[in-house]
Amino acid sequence: MQLYQPEKGYCFNSDTLFLYAFAKNFFSKGKVLEVGSGSGVLGLLLARDLPISLTQVEKQETFAKFSTKNAQTNAIESQVIHQDFLEYETQEKYDVIISNPPFYHGGVMKSEDEMRHTARYNEHLPIAAFVKKASKLLTPRGHFIFCYDPLLVQELLVSLANEKLTLEDIRFVYPKEGKMATLVMIHARKSSKSLAKIHPPLYAFENDEHSREAKSIYKMAKTHSIKCKIN
Repeated sequence: MQLYQPEKGYCFNSDTLFLYAFAKNFFSKGKVLEVGSGSGVLGLLLARDLPISLTQVEKQETFAKFSTKNAQTNAIESQVIHQDFLEYETQEKYDVIISNPPFYHGGVMKSEDEMRHTARYNEHLPIAAFVKKASKLLTPRGHFIFCYDPLLVQELLVSLANEKLTLEDIRFVYPKEGKMATLVMIHARKSSKSLAKIHPPLYAFENDEHSREAKSIYKMAKTHSIKCKIN
């Protein structure tokens, strides 16, 4: 998949590709909403591999244009909506909501670049509001699949419970064995009575090389990035 990325500013990374591989375990079709699509990578990869109807909501105008361009470049049908997710009003209900949202908390050093700041820090999409809005737009048995900062997992679980979303699957991502987790991937579902499954850790590196699993995910994604400006 050929993907255009901003020449300067935020670009997708391994978090998105790991989430793509994680998400594919839980659904195979349906109406899918991607929240905070950025350049569209996550949703477009899933739409390339699965027979889904894709809608992508993106707050930043530049990224909405990249999402649209990348959908057109790869001949994938997607309705791209340039709007703040929290202000998105629709009568549609979605079978799946996916997101690699802005998840860095206020205690970390912040980027001065506006595009990067909006894409990365959760003050632009607070946890409780994010989960509440997602729950509202899901079908009765809908899937909510996203990644986040593992330091905030307690707040995430409380917010999910408050909105009657049941944690079904959780997996932590580590840079390498012996290091602290840098990402948590979550699959929650409405109207579910399932017990939570805690999946084995995903290690990004083994020694100084990408791990075997990471390599397999990159191979499955088959992405090629091109940095450019967009009008």
